[in-house]
Amino acid sequence: MLANTDNNKTTANNVWDAKTQTFHGGQEHRFINNFVEDFSVTTNYLGTPCKALEAAKEAISDIHHYPAANQEPAKSCLAEFLWGSGYREHHGRLLMGNGASELIDLVVRKALLSCEQRNIKKPTWKGSPWNVQVGNVEGREYQRSAETNGFEILDPANPEKADMICIVNPCNPTGDYFSVEPLKKWIRDNVKSNGCVIVDESMQPWHSADFRNDSLISEHAYTREMFEKEGVSVHVMHSWTKIWSCTGLRVGSVICPTAQHCEALRKIQVPWSVNGPALKFVETVVNDDEYLQKTWSNTTRLRAWLIEQLKSLGHLDWEYHGKAFLSWVWLDMKNEDLAEKAIDLARAAGVPVRSGKPGYQCNSFVRVAVRRESEVQVLIDAWKSLE
Repeated sequence: MLANTDNNKTTANNVWDAKTQTFHGGQEHRFINNFVEDFSVTTNYLGTPCKALEAAKEAISDIHHYPAANQEPAKSCLAEFLWGSGYREHHGRLLMGNGASELIDLVVRKALLSCEQRNIKKPTWKGSPWNVQVGNVEGREYQRSAETNGFEILDPANPEKADMICIVNPCNPTGDYFSVEPLKKWIRDNVKSNGCVIVDESMQPWHSADFRNDSLISEHAYTREMFEKEGVSVHVMHSWTKIWSCTGLRVGSVICPTAQHCEALRKIQVPWSVNGPALKFVETVVNDDEYLQKTWSNTTRLRAWLIEQLKSLGHLDWEYHGKAFLSWVWLDMKNEDLAEKAIDLARAAGVPVRSGKPGYQCNSFVRVAVRRESEVQVLIDAWKSLE
């Protein structure tokens, strides 16, 4: 075992290999002795649902067995959560993965193969129309996967249609959001015939108890029409680790346009990619209605209160971005040095926030998660010295 010398000591600054990995928040808490709460990640302010956490803990006793290769009964439970009593009709289009990251890579690889089969020498990829395009892993993971697989990256402002397009909706971190009809129009306007689409709706369930009706998960006729008439394959991606605050488990899913698309992904997916505790967690958490009702009832109120407290600091030029239902605030402090100071003060107080600099290249921005009033007060007290 290597000694933990100063040269090889892991810190929040060197936890990522910049040559091979994509920057992500949520690491600093392990290096803060006076840690209070993590404002750098956009997880649910409620924390992990207790019943699902206990179910995952109990599943540890079965780790001497392989997890279910067909992901059941967790996948059926998730399908019923998405589609209600009619879930069996769409069950074959759903695939779970080890976080959304695994599924992103699977879909991109399959899209590249489709382009090669159609003799497209240099397929093109384009992200959302917003100024920062990020995925579930908050560091251009979609673009990174496209680049790794040889796609030519188009600027979002480029009017040319692309062979593959990806949009994170709502966009993390900017908070921009397309309701379902404008989203469908954007897809039609930006993807080529026979192209591939990924719509990441990981943060969309915060919308309201009626979230399904403003989501592509309910647009079955649209998805079918796009594939049958245009050859366009629309995939809806979710990372479930934010809404249910279980980022350490790595649970994601993708809804494919057809069951055949899902089978094609399964052929290139490594077996047992979702572990036993994660499957048991999902099987349990989808039935925790009380948890989601509290989420919908309180997140908007707490977010408004957070902004009110930030405004009380007296910086009249600060701008607050994002829809009211979201679990974070994208804050432009209008000054790079001030933002850097704010990040340092928050870390020193045990309440780290997410810098807009690494990954986003938005140097005057910070992203602040929605948290309980008492935890927010620690952050506000830390920032009272900002000038």
